[in-house]
Amino acid sequence: MNLPTVLDLITDRETTTRQHADRLREQITALTSELARLDGELADLATTRTTLRTLAAAEFTADDPTIASGPYQQILHVLGTAPAGMRAKGICLALGVEPSPKNVEGTRAKLKRMVNRHVLTEDEPGVFTLNPKRT
Repeated sequence: MNLPTVLDLITDRETTTRQHADRLREQITALTSELARLDGELADLATTRTTLRTLAAAEFTADDPTIASGPYQQILHVLGTAPAGMRAKGICLALGVEPSPKNVEGTRAKLKRMVNRHVLTEDEPGVFTLNPKRT
């Protein structure tokens, strides 16, 4: 093999290697950008988790925990007008919500959460009333 042929082979190999290196640099740039975006999202999620834990701890460990969301407030309003207490299906009807099994169970779950937070009492199984200390 003569020198010009060897030099041509080296030039071809150099060109191929340079193109491959350029493609890798482009991938590294794209991956670095994607990694920065994901790191930002992870930081946002960590901040959100911390904020929610702080808010939840403040709300649910207070002497008089409050239930802030609309559905819970609506349930409290309905139960405020029913001193004898109500069942989940009756609350659905009072709220104008179709008393389908899904809606009744969702309401019952909210009621049970409020019992656990000492906002409501369930002296009789399935019958929920406002906790006397809240009235």
